[in-house]
Amino acid sequence: MLRITVCVLLGFALFIGFTAVNTPPAETVPAPVMLDPATHVETGLGEHLTVKIAVIGTGDELFFWWGHIALIIENTLTGQSHFFDYGVFSFAQENFFMNFAMGRLIYSVAVSPTASNIANYRIDNRDVIIYTLNIPPLKRELIYRQAQTDVGTDYLYHHFRHNCVTPLLYLIDIATERQFSAQFANVDEPGRFTLRQHVRRHTWFSPFIDWGLNFLMGQEIDREITPWEEMFLPSELARNIYNFEFYVEGERQRLVSGREEVFMSEGRPPVLDVPLTQWPRQLVFSLAVALFLGFLFFIQAKKSPAFGQVALGICHSLFGLIFGGAGLMLFFMANFTSHDYTFNNVNLFFASPLLLLAVPLGIRYAFSDNYHKRLRPEFTLRLLWLLVVLGIFASMLVKLTPWFWQDNLTDQLLLLPIALVLSLEPAGLRRMLRRIFWRWL
Repeated sequence: MLRITVCVLLGFALFIGFTAVNTPPAETVPAPVMLDPATHVETGLGEHLTVKIAVIGTGDELFFWWGHIALIIENTLTGQSHFFDYGVFSFAQENFFMNFAMGRLIYSVAVSPTASNIANYRIDNRDVIIYTLNIPPLKRELIYRQAQTDVGTDYLYHHFRHNCVTPLLYLIDIATERQFSAQFANVDEPGRFTLRQHVRRHTWFSPFIDWGLNFLMGQEIDREITPWEEMFLPSELARNIYNFEFYVEGERQRLVSGREEVFMSEGRPPVLDVPLTQWPRQLVFSLAVALFLGFLFFIQAKKSPAFGQVALGICHSLFGLIFGGAGLMLFFMANFTSHDYTFNNVNLFFASPLLLLAVPLGIRYAFSDNYHKRLRPEFTLRLLWLLVVLGIFASMLVKLTPWFWQDNLTDQLLLLPIALVLSLEPAGLRRMLRRIFWRWL
């Protein structure tokens, strides 16, 4: 029976590990549909338009942690100011939560009065910084026509390749005669950080969310990217347009003619200029948990066997639920959805759905009447955690090859000390091995 258990667990572990590096290709995100500047006929409206970019700071909800952006167009003839928002969604959409789970997020473009939007952001205690663009009247009119055309349209949202910033990138590029993309997209030098590092600049203050998102993200977001790709973040677009200069009829001029801090939030965690090195925090936490587990093993062996057994069984179940649940979510997202940033994720080598087996096994371990009844769940649990240890080392070795790199040291070091103690705690391990293999030991 033990041989069957070992073979089954090893088989499932190899299968799940194989899926970690053999995932479906990413779904192609279509480029925004833009009007052809060559076919645009100038009417003179652009002389009366002012084009601005509103960069909104972080908010309370998770999907607001990376800020927001919108296009503002003011018309001096009508006195109206329109706020074109390219990041509108509604929980009331048909099948919204199913689409969200499967990675098919449908976003829309909407327009509304500028004043009411800014008032709402002030109420929500979010930064509002407005950049006025210095572009020719013809380009101002073209941007206005494009924005009007976009209103009411839907698009397939992608966190990094097509979000609320993407249409504005193309609009700015048209306004600058493609000089904007020439400077930031077609370059040999990479951007400041990877996508993962940019994400973690915004999540550092919440250890649980930071770890969860980092765990789910695979190697797809650890490659070098261009400054253009970095501008999936509104703050990066703002940083790049502020000092950008381009040529208009042979004369060099700044793109941004004015910057206004309409409102600055109070009491919010700052967005880091440089991402933190997170693995020391994870390692210290894991070592503290490992010491606590070692203390429980000591209690079980020397002081209070019943209390130690129950406590350790609960710990097995709890860690199995947390890491196995995370592994199940990752396995589903990486193999059955369009969340391509989860693809090719070696965290499945060590934090896989197999760990969910620790939940019932831990309960059985905790409430076994005697050592003989506890022996089988203890053996299986130690084997499960040993597979975790081996999976961590395998995921480290994979990164030594030239074909695979994933910045997951925080995930590895969070789980390694815990798994080492739960699998290889020496006193209980020797007793268990002597009982099982007494004929040979």
